[in-house]
Formats: sequence, C-alpha cells, structure tokens
Amino acid sequence: MISVNELAFNLIEEILDYEEDYEEEYKINIETLDNGATIIDCGVNVPGGYNAGILYTQVCMGGLADVDVYIDTIKDVPLTFIKESTDHPALACLGCQKAGWQIKVNDYFAIGSGPARALALKPKKTYELLDYEDDAEYAVITLESDKLPNEKVIEYIARECDVEPEDVYALIAPTASIVGSVQISGRIIEMALYKMAELGYDVKKVLSAVGRCPIAPVLEDNLKAMGATNDSLLYYGSVYLVVDGYSEELNAIASCEASDYGKPFYEIFRNADYDFYKIDPKLFAPAHVAINDVRSGVTKVLGKLNADVLLQSYQLD
Repeated sequence: MISVNELAFNLIEEILDYEEDYEEEYKINIETLDNGATIIDCGVNVPGGYNAGILYTQVCMGGLADVDVYIDTIKDVPLTFIKESTDHPALACLGCQKAGWQIKVNDYFAIGSGPARALALKPKKTYELLDYEDDAEYAVITLESDKLPNEKVIEYIARECDVEPEDVYALIAPTASIVGSVQISGRIIEMALYKMAELGYDVKKVLSAVGRCPIAPVLEDNLKAMGATNDSLLYYGSVYLVVDGYSEELNAIASCEASDYGKPFYEIFRNADYDFYKIDPKLFAPAHVAINDVRSGVTKVLGKLNADVLLQSYQLD
C-alpha cells in the first residue's frame, strides 16, 4: 500500500541533505527544535517563493501530484497560475491535502494539512470513506499559520501521529504569503473532490484529475488574502475529472449554484458576520468543471468562469 508520509518525506529529503543550498534557492529557513523536530519556514520569517510553493503543495498532496506554475492572462492582465495532475485524486486531496486538522496548543493555532493527517486519522470519517490508513515512521505536516510551532505543538502532533517528535517534519506558511497563495490555489482539485463527497458521490470512483487555478496576489493581511485566495478557486478554478460512472447529483458541483455567488468572498464573509456557517455551503466549489465518464464515454461540462469578480477581488491597480 502507498505510504503518503514516506512519499512526502522523499520530496524533502534532498532539501534536508543540502540544507544551505536549498534555503537560499527556495528562500526558506530550516531549523531543528530541541526535541529533534524539523521546521521548514516557507513564509513566516522568510520570503518564500514559487519553488517553495510548489514543494509545499506537492508535500501537502502526499507526493501524489505533479505541480507547476506558469503565466497566463485574464482580460489582458498577466497572472500566475498553478497546474496540477494526480492519478490518486481521493487519497491525494481528501486523504492528505484537505484542511482537516485544527491544531490548538496553548496560544498557537494552525490549520493542519498533509499526509500526517493519515497517521492521526484527522478526521477519522475521511479515512473510513477512503478505506485508507498510513503506516510510516515519519509524520509530514503542512501548517497554515503566521507563527512557527514550538516544541509543545510538535509533541502534540507527534502523539496524535504515534511517532517521535524527532520524526515530525512541518512546513509552515501564512495565508498572506507567496507560498500561501500558491498552496491555496493548489487546492482546486481538492475543492472538487470535497464537493463531490458532500453531494454523496463515491470519490473512489474518480480515477484521475487535472486542475488549474490563478494564484492570488499577496494582499496586506491574512483576512483579505483569505478572501482573494478563495475567489481564485470559486470564480476561476478549473478541473477536469475522469470518473467511473457519472451521477446526476454532480450537476450541482460548480460554485455558481450557490445563492451567495457573484460577490468577492471577503465581502460575503463580512456580510455573514465573519461566520463561515452563515455562508451558503454550495459556494465552496470550483468555478468550472468537466467530468469525463469512462463508462459512458460522455463528458459533462458544468459551471463558468467569472473574471470580473476575480479581478475585483485581486485589488488590481
């Protein structure tokens, strides 16, 4: 059976072996805590960059995806995009990349993603759905936070994953950073798989997936950045899925089905008194989806791209 933690560790092993070279090249910082844990700062106290963003996204997906960035235009505005592909969509996206672990230790808070979740079974129902449980000596986790974790945080993660603290490898980036923007746009396939599961579709029937999404400019604070990065997915994220059997519930997969659709996410969030639960859950979906059913040979196209809302959200001058 595939070990997503072992695959993710393979991605960072060379970086750890040639630490000084990669710190300079990727604009990251690597440190070892007193308990032996490895902390890779991808944007808290360092600039980070697109190479670090690609690494973060690949690690977040358990080493089961090819990821790259490129430039394209929207209404003649040059913007960076992420593209990714995986032949293990459910495991890479829901089993690893899903932001399924809220980590709270004293005054530290982070959203935990990555393959370490498969060791800690966070949340357990996801792995029951996937019929998957990892067995690895390393725990590799990605943390969305504007603070680096200390020994207490790592000890909590290690206990939950049943490994020693010295075998925990954590990559950290804030939302308002280059890596933060890259890795959130890199969740475009995950967003589609999550919505499919919410609609009651068996995500194990998704055979392969390809996604592309614009990468939001870095904005002035984490709240504004959260809005812009979500808009990248909701208004201009595209996914191509290959499935073994199409079901009619998938007709509702795109974000335009939501009552809140049509405004920048920051505005929607503010109008909801900053309460996610007051937002129409149909909004949390990709903008544009094509689904190829290998059983029938039919490809269904759903949703639409919305450049106007996206460019408004990006605060372009």
